[in-house]
Amino acid sequence: MESPLPLHVCHVNNLSVILNKLHAFLHCIAIALLIYYRASYLLQETRAISIIPWLLVFASELLLSFIWLLGRAYLWRPVSRTVFPERLPEDDKLPAIDVFICTADPEKEPTFGVMNTVLSAMALDYPVDKLHVYLSDDGGSPITLRGMREAFRFAKWWIPFCRRYRIKTICPQAYFSEAESDENFGDSEFVTEKRKIKEKYEMFEEQVMKAVEDGEYGNSRNHSTIIEQIIQDTSGENETIRQADLVEMPLLVYVSREKSPEHLHHFKGGALNVLLRVSGVISNSPYILGLDCDMYCNDPTSARQAMCFHLDPKTSSSLAFVQFPQKFHNFNEHDIYDGSLRSGYRLQWPGMDGLKGPFLTGTGHYIRRESLYGNFKHKGIDLAELKDTFGESNLFIKSLHQSYEHKNVNGENLSNVLQQETEVLASCSYEHQTKWGEEVGFSYQSVSEDFFTGFILHCKGWTSTYLDPSRPQFLGTSTTNLNDVLIQGTRWASGLIDVSISRFCPLLYGPSRMSLLLSMCYGEMSLFPLLYCLPLWCFATLPQLCLLNGIPLYPEVSSPFFMVFSFIFLSAICKHLQEVISTGGSVYTWRNEQRIWMIKSVTSHFYGSMDAIMKLLGLRKASFLPTNKVLDNEQVKRYEMGQFDFQTSSVFLVPMVSLMILNVAALVCGVIRMIAVGNWDKLFAQVLLSLYILIINFAIVEGMIVRKDKGRISPSAILLSSVFFVTFLFFGSIILI
Repeated sequence: MESPLPLHVCHVNNLSVILNKLHAFLHCIAIALLIYYRASYLLQETRAISIIPWLLVFASELLLSFIWLLGRAYLWRPVSRTVFPERLPEDDKLPAIDVFICTADPEKEPTFGVMNTVLSAMALDYPVDKLHVYLSDDGGSPITLRGMREAFRFAKWWIPFCRRYRIKTICPQAYFSEAESDENFGDSEFVTEKRKIKEKYEMFEEQVMKAVEDGEYGNSRNHSTIIEQIIQDTSGENETIRQADLVEMPLLVYVSREKSPEHLHHFKGGALNVLLRVSGVISNSPYILGLDCDMYCNDPTSARQAMCFHLDPKTSSSLAFVQFPQKFHNFNEHDIYDGSLRSGYRLQWPGMDGLKGPFLTGTGHYIRRESLYGNFKHKGIDLAELKDTFGESNLFIKSLHQSYEHKNVNGENLSNVLQQETEVLASCSYEHQTKWGEEVGFSYQSVSEDFFTGFILHCKGWTSTYLDPSRPQFLGTSTTNLNDVLIQGTRWASGLIDVSISRFCPLLYGPSRMSLLLSMCYGEMSLFPLLYCLPLWCFATLPQLCLLNGIPLYPEVSSPFFMVFSFIFLSAICKHLQEVISTGGSVYTWRNEQRIWMIKSVTSHFYGSMDAIMKLLGLRKASFLPTNKVLDNEQVKRYEMGQFDFQTSSVFLVPMVSLMILNVAALVCGVIRMIAVGNWDKLFAQVLLSLYILIINFAIVEGMIVRKDKGRISPSAILLSSVFFVTFLFFGSIILI
């Protein structure tokens, strides 16, 4: 008897594997020679050296070497995958899916954009009776609830249109803004229908915008629970909707959990756990699609593609989630802020997929509900223990058995009993003295709840899969100004360092629970903000400070060890360039990534690391600042031109500008010193380092001196940075030299 055709296949790029391992081997030899040179030089007591800068530079080199070594795990066995959704079973045999969408602030996350994400999820190519969409509104805003009702009204037209004509761009905002390229454009019936739907869309947009103008934003930190199933209401319709179109619509539920200043709400992780409980007693689908409110579904087939893995009998028993990459519709070819996150989604995630699977990203994943319940849903656990774990709701305890399904008819309001139960499940006090956020549900250990939850799932033996189809399955809005990039980077860095300095540090907690290579990947991701910010601060200041005082820190050009340092420097640069080119980038992409890496390391990564350490010491409370999704036309114009927008806080500007002033001063003084004194071979490496930093970050120098537009660096920031530079130069020369 022939075995059924596979639902997916895995491809290993053996040539890349060989090249990656060969490069790692040669680079390791060079690092070993560097360590030998530094150690032997320090042990020679006859040499008079400035011990403090030497030790600090050596320590920085060791830290960079360590984080580089951890990163080799990503390149050990990168894979790619292909799926065959046409081989899936019939629709009536497919499992149900709950979609979780989270929003928190209607001012920073515009309601109209959020509703487009909701509509795109409702229009997925999946049996409508098995598709349930939940929106968590942590802002408790009446505007969002009204927007949901308007979105459902428009969905009665939009979903049948998408299904009837097999529309691929199922987000209406994206569909009506793209160029006319529909295959059915020549069909007069289609043209007429599309014109009608566009009119409905414009009416929908007008109603949502009116709600935004007239509505109240509410108190996002103190409000009661609101849970409403959005139902069909044809009253007041002037046109007759086809009877067939009225029959089936995905379930749509609005959830605003109770918020109170007296209770911890655990940010996005807390909102997701409320959705997990509320959906458990309403639809209880075995699989969940997690989406950010600005990350709309760009292809209707993502659910079927994910099911190619979840329904594979060979892997489904241990598979926790299928992760799709985050891709964005609003960055251009310049991508000056590295908004595409190229290295993550083109290198790191495929590399982890060749081990036991990638990190869990906060959006674009199909996760198995059972994996979030730990081992507590298995038979043999008594009711008292289940209530200690999951809370006092008998109905939710009952939902832990996958056979449970509440028979709620779509189109009818929730029953009084179910309404009351969901409000209890979404209350502030429900999680008190339970294991939510600790052993079940999404984790509260870090504000990066997605990263830590994925780590714990892998530690428990679950696996994951990464799928990157040619057509982006989800598209979002990337940050296109420096201020939002650095604020977002600070939040991410803080969340990652939260994990690395806790008892769950991947390098200590992971190896006994997962493979060493996978632990190295998690370790690199959790530690990189701290292990990059410290060395980069050192390399941007100490060699320059020593250069100003005529103190060499690197081998002479005539020394054989100069070739070792040169090889390490060029090896790292060339390897990065090769990775960029091989994943579709260019030399400009490489330059942009180098620049934003340096900028983030001395600003957002530094502040994020300090924030996490202060939280650990009890000096600061955890906070979560949503990324701004509102576009500023002037900032967008500068971004399109490839110009940095330096309209950001002095907290971010002063470190960048001060370091540029220091490197300019060091370069000028270093060149003069080499010409006047003639010891160019001793100081050449330090001059070259300052020159490289200035070339890569010329946009900052340009913003200080050349540009006169609104996005330049303000004179006050330059003045403050100059004071900081002089102060640092004075004390640095006294302490270190």
